[in-house]
Amino acid sequence: MEIVTSEFFQRALIGGLLIGVTAPLMGLFLVLRRLAMIGDTLSHVSIAGVALGFLIGVYPVAVGLMFAIAASFAIEKLRKAYKTYAELSIAIIMSGGVALASLLFTIGKGFNVNVNSYLFGSIYTLNNTDLYVIGGVTVVVLIAIRTQVKELFLITFDEDAAAVSGLPVKFYNVMISVLTALVISVSIKIVGALLVSALLTIPAACSLIIARSFRQSVITVVIVGELAVVIGLLIAGIWNLAPGGTIVLLLIAILLLLLVLKRGIRTGS
Repeated sequence: MEIVTSEFFQRALIGGLLIGVTAPLMGLFLVLRRLAMIGDTLSHVSIAGVALGFLIGVYPVAVGLMFAIAASFAIEKLRKAYKTYAELSIAIIMSGGVALASLLFTIGKGFNVNVNSYLFGSIYTLNNTDLYVIGGVTVVVLIAIRTQVKELFLITFDEDAAAVSGLPVKFYNVMISVLTALVISVSIKIVGALLVSALLTIPAACSLIIARSFRQSVITVVIVGELAVVIGLLIAGIWNLAPGGTIVLLLIAILLLLLVLKRGIRTGS
């Protein structure tokens, strides 16, 4: 248990706790709007930005963040162009992100090892700059949700009604996409680009099982996210396991447990 008192583990815990709040919250809005796959898309685009950051010698997370924000705007544009087939926008941007990332990998073969840490997560390597960036994104996301929760609720459940009531639907759609891009960009160093969508979607899936209102859903996703991060980090630290993978597998275990419990309750009644 000495690892718990080590400085690198405490930084990892702080970063994980912050992401354990923001990622599930943004994921809830995405899942309810049937845009769960946007997490995978923006994470792949972020990796292309991270690769470019290593290539040009700029803070990788910052470049990945800019790429993800640009991709979020592109997704919204394409969603409007393909209203009937909105999921096409996600597939198109994801393909572009993967293609660009692979191209940058071949150009900068020397930094592939560093980029791999962003693919699978490297929470134990978080430094103070990373924590400041993660903290800043957390503050922005929480303020945005707290001050615009009614509008976001209406946009999420009935976009047409929101438009009729006079809400600037386009603005809120872009805001949700940009906030998601911010969260994903700072999450990839914690759980990795290949696993970040799990932190967005699985807590939301858990909330759909047990929550009976939107308020309960918000509380549930945060609790599930935080439990998975804290317990996952402790398990990974004690038994020397991959932190990102441990957190995601723990999320899946929580989801399966809730499904079993719900089925048992139904059978019993």
